[in-house]
Amino acid sequence: MDEKLNVSASPHIRDKVTTGSIMLMVVIALLPATFFGIYNFRHENAWLLVVVTTAAAVITEYLYEILMHKPVTIKDCSALLTGLLLSLNLPPTLPLWMGALGSVFAILVVKQLFGGLGQNFMNPALAARCFLLISFTSRMTYFVQDGVTGATPLATLKSGGSVRTMDMLIGTTRGTIGETSVLAIMLGAIFLLFFGIIELYIPVSYLLAFVIFITIFGGHGFDPQYITAHLCGGGLMLGAWFMATDYVTSPSTKRGQIIYGICIGLLTGLFRLFGGSSEGVSYAIIISNLLVPLIDKFSLPKPFGKGGEKA
Repeated sequence: MDEKLNVSASPHIRDKVTTGSIMLMVVIALLPATFFGIYNFRHENAWLLVVVTTAAAVITEYLYEILMHKPVTIKDCSALLTGLLLSLNLPPTLPLWMGALGSVFAILVVKQLFGGLGQNFMNPALAARCFLLISFTSRMTYFVQDGVTGATPLATLKSGGSVRTMDMLIGTTRGTIGETSVLAIMLGAIFLLFFGIIELYIPVSYLLAFVIFITIFGGHGFDPQYITAHLCGGGLMLGAWFMATDYVTSPSTKRGQIIYGICIGLLTGLFRLFGGSSEGVSYAIIISNLLVPLIDKFSLPKPFGKGGEKA
């Protein structure tokens, strides 16, 4: 009885995994898509936009925290991840200052002004992409590959044209820097799944809901080629595996994550089939981010001894 017991506040189960290590793992998982995008758009100097946009996010967070006399948190790699994600969602010909402006908006307005990491109510990178898309529509929808301008595969598909799904799988198509190669994206997704950084609930429910929606309302029935083209086109795969699964802006329960994924899938299908744009992933995820508190309210288990049925 002489042994002293240490009494401390919860949590009592601890893990060596830190926020910084998780963010760094996601950055590593994004490298295949990043390097392929830089190669695919090498004639447009995509690497420069990636570097400037990512650096602007890190510098903005550092300067804000220094000026506000807050602890500097750039070591947690969250700003690095935000800047990288934003750059992968930008067309390679976007002016560098627009990419930097998007990073400032993501870090300053969406993240820091709401309290920093863990307090933002929507994905900062996607919020910045939508901000740039609304502010500079013509530049954000100008796509080039190998010096030739033209429509993206999704835009061609929506106008009734045919697309080559193999090119979309490999990534030799027009689009944003990181969205074109499904193979590179899935390589990163497998990396995250292997190390337990993400789970399947959100991506699978998202993709299934989307497939069911376009099968019913797409006008092609269950056409594998049409469905595959939609799955490979735009930022759907990048969004499903890397942005919808964001810890801060997604539900905390398995049931809530499934509901959340279904919401994103239905909204993506709605925007793509009936909206003015051929895309829709960014807006679908952001709107679903806003629904997360409501989803959590109805999916979180009730505390023991509360909320039970009265006899």
